[in-house]
Amino acid sequence: MSEHTPTGAQPEEPTGSDPVRLDQGHVQGSGGIPERFTNPGLPPHVLRNADRDDKAAKRAERQVSVLFLLSILGTVLFVVAYFLFDVEDTVWVPITGEMSATNLFLGLGLAFSLLGIGLGAVHWAKTLMPDAESVEMRHPLRSQAEDRQGFVDTMLDGGESSQLTRRPLLKATFGAAMGLFAVPLLVQLVGSLGPLPKNDLSVTFWNGEKGEDGHWTAKKRRLHRDPEDTPIKPGEVTIGSVFHIQPEGLLELEDDKLDEMSKSSVLLMRLDPQDFQNTDQGRKARDWGYQGIVAYSKVCTHVGCPVGLYEQTTHHLLCPCHQSTFDVTNDCEVIFGPAGRPLPQLKITVDSEGYLIADQPFQEPVGPSFWERES
Repeated sequence: MSEHTPTGAQPEEPTGSDPVRLDQGHVQGSGGIPERFTNPGLPPHVLRNADRDDKAAKRAERQVSVLFLLSILGTVLFVVAYFLFDVEDTVWVPITGEMSATNLFLGLGLAFSLLGIGLGAVHWAKTLMPDAESVEMRHPLRSQAEDRQGFVDTMLDGGESSQLTRRPLLKATFGAAMGLFAVPLLVQLVGSLGPLPKNDLSVTFWNGEKGEDGHWTAKKRRLHRDPEDTPIKPGEVTIGSVFHIQPEGLLELEDDKLDEMSKSSVLLMRLDPQDFQNTDQGRKARDWGYQGIVAYSKVCTHVGCPVGLYEQTTHHLLCPCHQSTFDVTNDCEVIFGPAGRPLPQLKITVDSEGYLIADQPFQEPVGPSFWERES
């Protein structure tokens, strides 16, 4: 007998379904389990207010529609805020203080858009959709045609029983909320792409001077060493040497300097004129140069990495990112790697003071091949 058992009392043996009290001490059970468990069954179905009263159903419909309207307003708020506020705009918010207006209103718009659809769908299911339990036999194989048609009929009946077809206000607001929900995603996708490049991929600082109207005025710019920003004469370019070149005046820019530098970078090399191949490409490379000096874009035509390695014995340029290799003796023809086309050549000559200048800008876009350009 346990010390917790009251004097003169014997603990009762628990039955199979009785819990054992912790204050009864040691209790000896029979060691058996019931032969059958009682089927708990399902509680009786209780009709909801909307099932019994058409006014309650109408009220539930209006409530669900208001929630869907909230989602619609949230989507509209998101789109308006996306275009209305600048990324630098701030607003004061209690507790948190100053914060980005864009982040605040985009967040609120998306939150209301999601919350309205979620709460509306839950309230719709709780008040108007059928809540009776049903049992369906499942088969591992493809159902008969009659069963498949029965499934279609069941779905149609479900739509009817959900009262979607009978309640146009509910259908209209739900459809509008679900349809507009995708708008914030599309706005972010399209709006975040930034402005269209137009001809930015085909025009560089070698084209001359850009006016306020966006048009370029032709100007033959000198070749300047980078980063010294000093002009260079042919005699300073010896065979085997390589110079990193930028156009004259580029480093004086205040706006878009980095963009122009990335497009205008050039490698300057000197070869023996006899080293150029006797092909159309080789002769063009030699003729566009000056006394064996040639200038090619430094931007790889694969994904835009800088072509920074020159092998003076073979006259090959190598992009270290993906090993695209270009043969300078044959107009930078691609001889290895994933690049789709040769490096663009800058035609050069000398000015009246003997400095190397660009005789004309690049005649094709620099950098990676893009979708509207054939490789």
